[in-house]
Amino acid sequence: MESLTLKRYYMNQFETLKNLLMSMEKDFEKFYDKENSAAGTRVRKGLQDLKNKCQEIRLDVQNRKNAG
Repeated sequence: MESLTLKRYYMNQFETLKNLLMSMEKDFEKFYDKENSAAGTRVRKGLQDLKNKCQEIRLDVQNRKNAG
């Protein structure tokens, strides 16, 4: 049962990454198409959040790989 719960947790992590990336689409358009500087700030923040989440998952994958 625990492995199923863990699998769901990690698939949720992956969904979180996808959702975060997709949530930035409108701000990318506003920044690059309409040159809206506030949207650029939101894009940078979103990319930083994405980087942090990726690093968190990467470290977990590395720890699991090294443990087993």
